[in-house]
Amino acid sequence: MSMLFDPFREFDRMAGSLLDRRESPRLMPMDLYRDGDHFVLSADLPGIDPGSVDLDVDGQLLTIRAERTPRSKEGVQWLTRERPSGSFLRQLTLGNDIDTEAISAHYENGVLSIMIPVLEKAKPRKISIATAPDRAEVSA
Repeated sequence: MSMLFDPFREFDRMAGSLLDRRESPRLMPMDLYRDGDHFVLSADLPGIDPGSVDLDVDGQLLTIRAERTPRSKEGVQWLTRERPSGSFLRQLTLGNDIDTEAISAHYENGVLSIMIPVLEKAKPRKISIATAPDRAEVSA
């Protein structure tokens, strides 16, 4: 088996062990974009049990929580352990023009997808322009 030595990964590993990151919530990588009249949030949560994912909206605060339980093997000597376990947390402040009652989500292949609709009043719309009525020419 060949291994590639990455000094930055080793430095990150050592810094992580010094800071003991296991106790703090992990961030989850995500993408967020607008597609027409809704926003789409995709968060990477590979290896997470879907039953441990919790999605809350409190006012304008969207909170995503998830838990990955460690796969501990007793009596083994770990050579590399890069897959973090523990709590994952992400919070986003939603704008006032979001329909928080209609937010939906699904989890598939390790990706949590959240559909965040925009309120009807905030959607782009055409505004008609009124013209003045034709004036009859006044003859003197």
